[in-house]
Amino acid sequence: MRIAVVASRAKIVRGTEAFDIAEASGGRFGPDALDVYDKWEAFTAWAESAELGPGVPFRPEDCDSPVPAPRQIFGIGLNYRAHQIESGLPAPAEPLVFGKFVTSVAGPVGDLVLFTDQVDWEVEAAVVIGRYARNVDEGEAWAYVAGITAAQDYSARDVQMRPAGTPQFSLGKSFPGYTPLGPALVSPDEFKDPDDIALSCSINGRLVQSSTTADMIFPVGEIIAYLSSILPLLPGDVILTGTPSGVGLGMTPPGYLKAGDQITTVVGDQTQHHTAVDVAVAA
Repeated sequence: MRIAVVASRAKIVRGTEAFDIAEASGGRFGPDALDVYDKWEAFTAWAESAELGPGVPFRPEDCDSPVPAPRQIFGIGLNYRAHQIESGLPAPAEPLVFGKFVTSVAGPVGDLVLFTDQVDWEVEAAVVIGRYARNVDEGEAWAYVAGITAAQDYSARDVQMRPAGTPQFSLGKSFPGYTPLGPALVSPDEFKDPDDIALSCSINGRLVQSSTTADMIFPVGEIIAYLSSILPLLPGDVILTGTPSGVGLGMTPPGYLKAGDQITTVVGDQTQHHTAVDVAVAA
């Protein structure tokens, strides 16, 4: 199943058409996306056999984030082996967690404002929680996931790394528009193996990142178990699960985004209608 949000209304996406959830359910679910995630188990049971009626063309450029206002956003640092190696830092013994702020969330297609001259790219597979999760066993963790969507964790490295010795991860990654998500949330069953999902980032058509979530140091189940042992995870919460190698900071010399760049982010297989973010840097 795929879920998208268009003009602040949650939709089910089937093929090339989108169906309004609130209209199809007679107001039982939606139109707000968070209402759908709050009722995820009942919603999915209804959606399995729901008569959706006529749809409208699904256009990614019309989409908002599939989670426009998550209550909590978690980032996981240094979570891909190749990225950890390129960073020159030792492998973490437990997940490195930081927060991002909700005002950074944006839709999947649009313009990115460069608030500094050191803005980097980071393709990420974002996990969206579908059930209240507290002290979850790693082996049961996927049952708490509503779906996966494409994300970028844009990072102003100069802000992130200051002051020396006490970096500001959350601030450097939370400028407006620095967490584009979407266009669709894709349920885990749509993937052949949800622990081995391809992801990539291209800039002006040049591939800069290409990997699979199988390279994660801490896979999704372990991340959810770890986080939920400390605090509750709520329906609609977003976990950015880390980025693979190929970021600008790892280049020699470092490379950053500039006005006019076109960034295309893909999570999963586009031929299977998975999910992608397409952002242009504002001139």
